Amino acid sequence: MKRRFATLLAGGAIAALALTGCGSGSPSGSSEPAGSEAAGGGLQKVTVGVLPIAPSGAMQYGINEGIFEKHGLDVELQTGQGGAAMLPAVSTGTMNFAVGNPLSVMTAVDKGLDMKIVTGYSNSKAEGEDINAVVVKADSGIDSFADLAGKTTAVNTLKTQGDLTIMESAAIDGGDPKALKFSEMPFPDMEAQLERGNVDAIWIPEPFQTKALANTDYKLLGYPNQKALPGLPTMVTFTSGGYASENPGIVADFKAAVTETLAAAEADPEGVRAVLPDFMGMDESVAKGLKMETFDAELPAEVLSDMGKLTVKYGYVEKDPDVAAMTVQ
Repeated sequence: MKRRFATLLAGGAIAALALTGCGSGSPSGSSEPAGSEAAGGGLQKVTVGVLPIAPSGAMQYGINEGIFEKHGLDVELQTGQGGAAMLPAVSTGTMNFAVGNPLSVMTAVDKGLDMKIVTGYSNSKAEGEDINAVVVKADSGIDSFADLAGKTTAVNTLKTQGDLTIMESAAIDGGDPKALKFSEMPFPDMEAQLERGNVDAIWIPEPFQTKALANTDYKLLGYPNQKALPGLPTMVTFTSGGYASENPGIVADFKAAVTETLAAAEADPEGVRAVLPDFMGMDESVAKGLKMETFDAELPAEVLSDMGKLTVKYGYVEKDPDVAAMTVQ
């Protein structure tokens, strides 16, 4: 199966889910609508949104290994800045599926958007070195999450897992989470903004975490996922409720393919790292040393429910999310 990697212009968030500016049809510009059968190939064409971060490489790994083709799917990957930015595209059918953080899905459902989680995808580490972190300047005087009060922390999108877990980590450290400030920016821009002093801290996943911590001017403040919600799912796969009800066979095939892909990726981390130089334009030496998330298609419902309680605590949603109801059964 050929690798096709288009770019989705990432913009908007939950508040922009009026869905203006999101047309239907193929995001690659083809006249063939998304989700239609590939001409002459006998495979079902589906578009899948992914983030430009290392764990997304597992999807490319599955494509390269022929796992999606084995399950009858011709997958085209598209990139977006955050899970919230991909929700309008999934809602309108411009994307059939996406891989993003579960909090974006919870927030969208709370606001009335019909979204369904299909599978788990990746989880942060419950102990040891985690796969996303808050990094500060070594001479900043910031030594705990509580010290972020009055400071500005960069996150890729607002009101999602980054700021949620950082606020809870500050509360655990005895600080005032309401005193924290956040600035939204793409991951690739964060280190430069930290260096210039435009932000005081950055929340970054791999490969940006490894790169930043290789610089002795910076230091690790801590792992907010691990502190607030050990083993927190960092990403899930999701689709729209309409697409799930209208295409149960495709969704079942996708679920089976993702489950097999993630099991293979977890068993072969070196294989996933090997796709990253082409997939992300990453230097091979950096790719070889990356810390990888735990790949798992199983949803840790209890941890997701705990995260749901935090979303209520910090006013992201009005009521506890019903994880079972928003999951494809």
